[in-house]
Amino acid sequence: MAEAAIELIGIDKRFGAVRANRNIHLRVERGTIHGIVGENGAGKSTLMSIIYGFYQADRGEIRVGGRTAAITDPNAAIAAGIGMVHQHFMLVENLTVVENVMLGAERSAFLSSGIATVRKELKRLEADHGLDVDPDAIIEDLPVGLQQRVEILKALYRGADILILDEPTGVLTPSEADHLFAVLRQLREEGKTIILITHKLREIMAITDTVSVMRQGEMVATRPTAETSVAELAELMVGRRVLLTVDKGAPSPGAPLLTVKNLTVKDSRGVTMVDDVSFEVRAGEIVGIAGVAGNGQSELLEALSGIRRAERGRVVLCGRELDPAREGDPAEIRRIGCAHVPEDRHHMGLVLPFEENENAILGYQDDPRYRRGLLLDQDAMRRDARDKITAYDIRPADCRLKTANFSGGNQQKIVLAREMERDPDVLLIGQPTRGVDVGAIEFIHKRIVAMRDAGKAILLVSVELDEIRALSDRLLVMFAGRIVGERGPEASEGELGLLMAGVDDREAAE
Repeated sequence: MAEAAIELIGIDKRFGAVRANRNIHLRVERGTIHGIVGENGAGKSTLMSIIYGFYQADRGEIRVGGRTAAITDPNAAIAAGIGMVHQHFMLVENLTVVENVMLGAERSAFLSSGIATVRKELKRLEADHGLDVDPDAIIEDLPVGLQQRVEILKALYRGADILILDEPTGVLTPSEADHLFAVLRQLREEGKTIILITHKLREIMAITDTVSVMRQGEMVATRPTAETSVAELAELMVGRRVLLTVDKGAPSPGAPLLTVKNLTVKDSRGVTMVDDVSFEVRAGEIVGIAGVAGNGQSELLEALSGIRRAERGRVVLCGRELDPAREGDPAEIRRIGCAHVPEDRHHMGLVLPFEENENAILGYQDDPRYRRGLLLDQDAMRRDARDKITAYDIRPADCRLKTANFSGGNQQKIVLAREMERDPDVLLIGQPTRGVDVGAIEFIHKRIVAMRDAGKAILLVSVELDEIRALSDRLLVMFAGRIVGERGPEASEGELGLLMAGVDDREAAE
């Protein structure tokens, strides 16, 4: 048996009445990529936070390199050779790459000398691992794929031999994910040990050597990856057979409920992100917009939901004609009958310090059902939140819990429940299953299809090609702010990939 890089023996952790980890035993061999999968709320992130010193276990032992390690905080974890790349990056956005890498790990009393040392070491790490990034770039100016590289460089700069990555591809494009996997394989070849937390089972099958499955706080199985399958892992995660394809019949489209004409939208820098776009979405159909992130999909959803003013164009929503260059009131858009699930749940969908029941009505707080005179009716809010928790299987089932304490997938369910349960005529939905486990993906897909079958018009944006092909009745592809082609769901991944790369529609069809 190969040497263990890290072992967990009998780890237990409670948060009040919630037992997040139950008698966890885990052995990760040195120089391997070890995947950990489980439903949202299964205890994966809690377990990794214990390894990294954010939390301390109530009971149990951690061994690093065969020796008991007292990991009381992240500094102790770093000293033990453990690094972590979090799902939501821990970077200071207005500092440069080199400043972020050295922050908390300054090796000189003189700042200029320290920066020079870090810059030299960064060049070596970048060359060794294919992690090129401009050391003088400001973090907020970098795309998420490069920000993630900075997080990996931070861990390697601090001497990590064991690297934990929590949902690392949740915010990456397919090409960025491919590059990340190439980096991880190279790190493995160099003897590094990788622990990979992900809900994407096909990624587990493609990149890992071993996979462990957690369910309801327990470690229920560990398998050599070559000896298992996506179907078996999904069943182990959820405790039942999971439908891995979208089950939907043919659409019965009706009249257009959303018509967009010659819409042009600029970003905060004045760059045109949506360029003269026209399309319509009819009652009883799902129209998907495919494309590599950053090609105008986000700005399109923001303009249609009233968050961002357009430069020009017309929108007809539920029979009412709007001028998006003049009318930009999200509350009015909601009153007309349009709900919006934003792509970024943390920055646009939730207020994380708020309780779950407060987020469950966000944007709808003026509804009379939640009011008692001038004040909010707390009892009505909590009753409504408990109903949504039950209907959407949100865990833990505690409407008084701070939203920041829910897993990413359960935070997503809070947003989906809030918007879908309003029974809108038009639903704008961005990245519906980002950071969501396989059981919740099945649930969310069924809800979206059910809304379509109830006669709703759904505009869906997703960077997951499998998802958008499975859900959509019609597919539009965006490149550089323009719609460059329309296809049916039977279109191949290769054909869509050409369109996403900007190849002319006619060329792609040949």
